[in-house]
Amino acid sequence: MSIEEFREYCLSLPEVTEATPFEKFSRGRFTILVLYVNGHMFCYFNIDDFTAITVKCDPAEMGELKERYQAIGEPFNGDKRYWISVQLGQDVPDDEVKALVRKSYELVKSKKR
Repeated sequence: MSIEEFREYCLSLPEVTEATPFEKFSRGRFTILVLYVNGHMFCYFNIDDFTAITVKCDPAEMGELKERYQAIGEPFNGDKRYWISVQLGQDVPDDEVKALVRKSYELVKSKKR
């Protein structure tokens, strides 16, 4: 899946917005695109190196996902209790990547505003 296909999928979810809020922190070394629902992050990734994404995950599902897929691991700069990283192009099929994004979206969307 290309970065544009992935981005289009994320933006197809209702009420999703995107931004690059961490420009000051990276000082031009990389650009992190963050996807939001209800003003809260549910997915982010490096635009300059689209090899992994970070998504929110139900803590009860993390262990099973990490056992099932080698490409699922610790998040990039996120709380390990609630976020996972998915290495793209490895053993997680594109449909499963989209399902993980959708679950992350639903977790964040279901939170009270």
